[in-house]
Amino acid sequence: MNEVVQYTVQGLAAGSFYALAALGLAIIFGVLGVVNFAHGAFYMLGAVASAVLLAETSGWLNLWWALLVVPVLMFLFGVLIERVLVQWLLPLDPLYNFLLTFGVTLLLVDLVKRRYGVSGLPYSRPDILQGRLELFGVGLPRYQVFVLVVSLLVCLVVWLLMTRTRIGMIVRASTEKPDLARALGINVGRWVTPVFGFGVALAGLAGVLAAPFRAITADMGSNFIIILFAVVVIGGLGSIVGAVVAGFLVGLVEAFGQAYAPTFAQILIFALMAVVVLVRPAGLFGREEAA
Repeated sequence: MNEVVQYTVQGLAAGSFYALAALGLAIIFGVLGVVNFAHGAFYMLGAVASAVLLAETSGWLNLWWALLVVPVLMFLFGVLIERVLVQWLLPLDPLYNFLLTFGVTLLLVDLVKRRYGVSGLPYSRPDILQGRLELFGVGLPRYQVFVLVVSLLVCLVVWLLMTRTRIGMIVRASTEKPDLARALGINVGRWVTPVFGFGVALAGLAGVLAAPFRAITADMGSNFIIILFAVVVIGGLGSIVGAVVAGFLVGLVEAFGQAYAPTFAQILIFALMAVVVLVRPAGLFGREEAA
């Protein structure tokens, strides 16, 4: 039973990264119709930025500050990418922006490799997050519990923002039914730039949380983006709730797969995706017309 609890927390902690990043990816796809292949690179930049800030400030800008500063920097970077590159290809076939973001990924990865090399950057956890935490007689890593709590809080805040505020309702309408939103007089184009920046900021936040948990390398986003696309497909393209639920679900599948069938851990994720697509092509929470 203790093992089940530990693997569950481990899976939910791993799923937190997928949930946060997939949430941003789903919002970007819903509003812009852009399959952002660079999302894994933005996740990597969030982790790298955290390590660089820690090193360059002699430890002053630690994890607590990085959780605030890095998402803001990533938001501004996302706005810059959308204004300089993405917006010019929006009227064209979505394949063009897919190829563009793929090229942005290669560029960012190569720049990080040239500047910081291919070895992992060090990142230390705050002392308060070291060690294990006893919950109900089960010893759980403090940092995994912290990641899970922060991710759930962020997802809850985003959900409240999307469902309880006027801005959120407009963005949600633009995400789920952009044509109808335009017909009702909503200027969907006005929300394109901030929404893209917000999606990138969520990927950067996931990278910050991953910095003390995973090896910080230029290629850390390569495998991440592949699993992230599986998460979005499972949850449903453009579905905000689906992205979060599928993110945590994939984290659980990955954790239990590595524990009991490590050889097939990655295969199980895509097997789950195949089953979901066969049973419900639109995904668990996607709209049937989106299939």
